[in-house]
Amino acid sequence: MTIREAQETVDQWIKTYGVRYFSELTNMAVLAEEVGELARVIARKYGDQSFKEGEKDNLGDEMADVLWVLLCLANQTGVDLTEELKKNIEKKTQRDKTRHQNNEKLK
Repeated sequence: MTIREAQETVDQWIKTYGVRYFSELTNMAVLAEEVGELARVIARKYGDQSFKEGEKDNLGDEMADVLWVLLCLANQTGVDLTEELKKNIEKKTQRDKTRHQNNEKLK
């Protein structure tokens, strides 16, 4: 599935099952919440914390939740994430093409 197809799929799901998009402000709050849930799993899986009883390693599902809400926000604000990602990669390439290679901390 491409990013564009993902945006279209989420849009169709919202129109079919979701009644309507939540407001942009609500979705921004939901995005923050989902990023927090992702951070919790990463802290337990890769950090110093351990999973609590009943918690599970659902890293992929939490990442998908973050992506879902981001796709919703893109749809409702008219952002084509495919095009924006292409522009962002080009920006980073121009800005950082030698920065990381010359970073002694990364060697």
